[in-house]
Amino acid sequence: MTESTHTVGLDASHTAHASSGRLEKTHLRLGFVALSDAAPLVAAKLYEFGHAHGLTLELVRQPSWAAVRDKLISGDLDAAHALYGLVYGVQLGLGGPQTDMAVLMVLNRNGQAITLSRRLTEALASHRTLPEALATLGRKPVFAQTFPTGTHAMWLYYWLAAQHVHPLRDIESVVIPPPQMVDALAQDRLDGLCVGEPWNAVAEARGVGGTITYSSEIWPDHPEKVLACRRDFVSRFPNTSRALVQTMLEACRWLDDDRHCSEIARRLAQPEFIGVPVEAIAPRLQRETGTGTRLPVRFFAGSGNVNYPRPDDGVWFLTQYQRWGMIDARDDYAQIAAQINQTQLYREAAQNVGVTVPVTQAPQVLIDGCVWDGSNPVQYANTFAIRGL
Repeated sequence: MTESTHTVGLDASHTAHASSGRLEKTHLRLGFVALSDAAPLVAAKLYEFGHAHGLTLELVRQPSWAAVRDKLISGDLDAAHALYGLVYGVQLGLGGPQTDMAVLMVLNRNGQAITLSRRLTEALASHRTLPEALATLGRKPVFAQTFPTGTHAMWLYYWLAAQHVHPLRDIESVVIPPPQMVDALAQDRLDGLCVGEPWNAVAEARGVGGTITYSSEIWPDHPEKVLACRRDFVSRFPNTSRALVQTMLEACRWLDDDRHCSEIARRLAQPEFIGVPVEAIAPRLQRETGTGTRLPVRFFAGSGNVNYPRPDDGVWFLTQYQRWGMIDARDDYAQIAAQINQTQLYREAAQNVGVTVPVTQAPQVLIDGCVWDGSNPVQYANTFAIRGL
């Protein structure tokens, strides 16, 4: 980061800190998993964006999303880089203890992918459909995702269903932490995986798999990682929570420059963060890599369009939990999302650092042609058979 760039950020945030009130807590422990989209947390710490907001940040690398969940629930972490769907799963008590959770902001959109083994990649190239390629295995294929209610499980299931492969019947779905996925693929324990970068790029670089679909081809500019915490953290430390959002917005805005993305890629390559060659990180982190329907990871998008925690985004995950039989149909999806997504806190923080809050969002067309606009989640959820495609 150049001195002038850093100074501009500090001047803006100094005003923000002055208007946010006395902080109830100033030292925060933030969890992250070794993924490229942890970049906002890494940038915020390395360049100390938090200092002008009265915060000292401590980054704590976690081995898995289950560890992130457990340490958020226990209070060992104040907040974390987290899968959008992880937060909603904990709120509903799916697969673990129920805890009231909060989404403070969205950290990024896009930046994930589905990778198949070399054998399946070659089979897909010579067969017309995914079901035909999978049939060449002569057994049920094994696909990995990173958390049962997480984004990767939902992208994988949605993509498979769009290719006429039933994710509950036609494959075996297993959970593997992101840093362990490539080794599992290399050891022939997996036939495919859905994970965040840089692990898809690493699989290609090692020659053990090929990226077949980018998550932005499933849902263009989909929500991905969020800044999450327990809801009682927000109620106990409202000024601190606001200051944390302001800090992360500053970091996301800084990452909106490809030069800075190149710089953070070098930092992410260090052992304490991801520990893979920078060549596996940088190409899929920068804007100019997006071509056609493949969109790059976005952290800010010009005026902060990435970061507003739209409740409708959270509602979409609830509709998918219903689709795959993880929850029974219910009519309070919008109310659940409104409690989790801290829109008022975000608006206050965004105003303090001069970030625009988007007014509306256009209807979203997903890979199967279905349109999601958030207007009638119950009707939308009911268009999918719980145990069908």
